[in-house]
Amino acid sequence: MEIAIIAHDGKKADMVQFLMEHKELLKAKGISLISTGTTGSKVEAAGLTVHRYLSGPLGGDAQIAARVAEGKTGMVIFFRDPLEKHPHEPDIFMLMRLCDVYNVPLATNPATAGLLIKSV
Repeated sequence: MEIAIIAHDGKKADMVQFLMEHKELLKAKGISLISTGTTGSKVEAAGLTVHRYLSGPLGGDAQIAARVAEGKTGMVIFFRDPLEKHPHEPDIFMLMRLCDVYNVPLATNPATAGLLIKSV
């Protein structure tokens, strides 16, 4: 299973912590991770393997949305910062809409992501 991970700047540390807490489960289930560029670099620095796409504002959110539409990504974990404005919000909303269109589980906070990961 392929899981996309994305985190806004204020949530990147939370994403790394979440993945480290679930590292053994991800490995045991053979889950492959994909991410936007900057999130992926933080995850790689923590010692995890991830395929990185472009940074979100440079098109990474759209690249991941395309993978959702193609049926390649089975889950999206996107730790959004709801208190900040983001210049690429149209891409973010497109990704979230496509998760709904293609019935792909989407978690936007650690509590929901934990429930989804445990269900894999």
